[in-house]
Amino acid sequence: MSAHNRIRRNKLQREAEGYLELGLAEHALAALSRIGDPTMLDAHALYLWGESLRTLDRYEEALVPLSRAVTASPADIQIRLALGWCYKRTGKIHLAIEALEGALASEPDEPLLRYNLACYCSLSGQKQRALRYLSQALTLAPGYRHLIDDETDFDPLRDDPDFQALCHRVQDC
Repeated sequence: MSAHNRIRRNKLQREAEGYLELGLAEHALAALSRIGDPTMLDAHALYLWGESLRTLDRYEEALVPLSRAVTASPADIQIRLALGWCYKRTGKIHLAIEALEGALASEPDEPLLRYNLACYCSLSGQKQRALRYLSQALTLAPGYRHLIDDETDFDPLRDDPDFQALCHRVQDC
């Protein structure tokens, strides 16, 4: 790729990032489309494309660029979080779990990964895994405790005595 094309691509990616920050996902997609051949996009551009689609609630479509971005940059947890988000919303919870567990190798101490894994495991009926991930998330970031009461992903566990004990134990700390 020529220096001119590389500069142009970087400028368009920055433009897309700016649009996303402003909540203008359609404009971000338009900027990315001006890069050219979508098969030539790097991991970051693919992430921006997928994130734009995700922001527009076009989850199934977002899976394509996000899956390609994860292949190109498997250690990037932002990509994996976005991919997991889309898998969850397309009813593919087992793939959401896979995506986030893949990120744990790169960022084992990231509480957001463990919290989201707890949510996804709860939804998939994996109580013990959900409680383990939630306990780990709360150990790493006790402030996440305030999210639990409003988190509908924990509704399958809400009345479970082990879940309640975990929540009370964290509250008492």
